[in-house]
Amino acid sequence: MAIRIIREEGDEILKKKSREVEKIDEKILELINDMLETMHKLNGVGLAAVQVGVLKRIVVIDIYEEGVKPYILINPEIIKTKGEQTVEEGCLSFPNKFAKIVRPKEVVVRALNEKGEKIEIKAKDLLAQAICHEVDHLNGEVFIDKIIPGTLEIVNNE
Repeated sequence: MAIRIIREEGDEILKKKSREVEKIDEKILELINDMLETMHKLNGVGLAAVQVGVLKRIVVIDIYEEGVKPYILINPEIIKTKGEQTVEEGCLSFPNKFAKIVRPKEVVVRALNEKGEKIEIKAKDLLAQAICHEVDHLNGEVFIDKIIPGTLEIVNNE
């Protein structure tokens, strides 16, 4: 396992659409483990493969709920949304930037897990927000393009 370098604002790869994973092999499993380790090291809630420079449709999410393992979603597809919530959002690829954004309150996502099994997750609140944020990354969309005007905050780490 290894900590990967996060691609940041201005890196053109963040605007590219990721490709489907055809086969879950050792290389994909190593990428997933690296993504989890990187996300946890940086205290992130989610990470898409494109953020570490790999154009594959893979996301990892951990909302740090007691007894809940991180979610690993390969080729995720949001099949249903319900309601909306206005939330504050940040992104590891946009360090120190936070803004309000409107996301669905509930989503249903279909994906494969790391074993290649089909899974369906019904999510709400923070998990729904994280799923939408990360799936956006796979489609070359970043949160900064969807913010509610006037809500962007830049936080200095001083």
